[in-house]
Amino acid sequence: MRPGRAVGTHITLGGDLTVGRLGFGALRLTGPHHWGPPARPDKAAEVARCAVELGVSFIDTADVYGLGANEELLATALHPYPPGLVVSTKAGEVRPSPQQWRVLGRPDYLRQQAELSLRRLRLERIELFQLHRVDPQVPLEEQVGALKQLQDEGKIRHIGLSEVTVEQIEQARSVARIVSVQNKYSLYDRRYEKELVHCEQEGIAFIAWKPLAGAARPARDGALARVASQTGATTTQVALAWLLHRSPVVLPIPGTASLAHLRANMAAADLVLDAGQLTLLGEG
Repeated sequence: MRPGRAVGTHITLGGDLTVGRLGFGALRLTGPHHWGPPARPDKAAEVARCAVELGVSFIDTADVYGLGANEELLATALHPYPPGLVVSTKAGEVRPSPQQWRVLGRPDYLRQQAELSLRRLRLERIELFQLHRVDPQVPLEEQVGALKQLQDEGKIRHIGLSEVTVEQIEQARSVARIVSVQNKYSLYDRRYEKELVHCEQEGIAFIAWKPLAGAARPARDGALARVASQTGATTTQVALAWLLHRSPVVLPIPGTASLAHLRANMAAADLVLDAGQLTLLGEG
């Protein structure tokens, strides 16, 4: 790898919540199909602690990951949380079975889940609470309004959204201040490009989930493989570095239950890509 740091190593959400731009997605720390606690909670807890030791200051979880077990595991592993660590959670989906995810955004349900998340995470206030999905059966203003009420009560600090369009972002902003948008985005999946541009223009953090989609096995003659060869990095490290270079508001949250993969992912923060490489990846 080339020496140096990627441009913009930190991002500030809402003007007062500064975190490192390479976060950690905790989804994979739970059990098979992310349903219930992991088979080896000690190993999962070790990964969470190692992430913090490696410099992670933003961890993403949700009430539905492991049916609450994911939040409980993070609290067991990390509480009392070190200064500067933000554990962000979400509500707005349910899991009737391991293979099913269903949207549920009734205001009373969102309030209930926020209260349960506070208890499981052992927090008095959640620094960033996001609407996991927009429920088409409930007016978006009512869903965001429930989070705004929680914010007014001091139970959450900042409000975010997940898997939303520009139109939905602006609709939500008519009710409350939105500091983050968590959409699926990677080198190989840029369907939310318009939303990323909008977030950059409006100063909203863009949390990229599943940021390594397709990067582990790229085409041998493709742009990603070529840049990896040039830099001496892995293709996944190049994919993460590209995201960090893509925009100063991008906050990738790669997830893993492997210590080796975690260390490799975090090393991507040290990878500097030049203009030619960025152009090649952008066109690829």
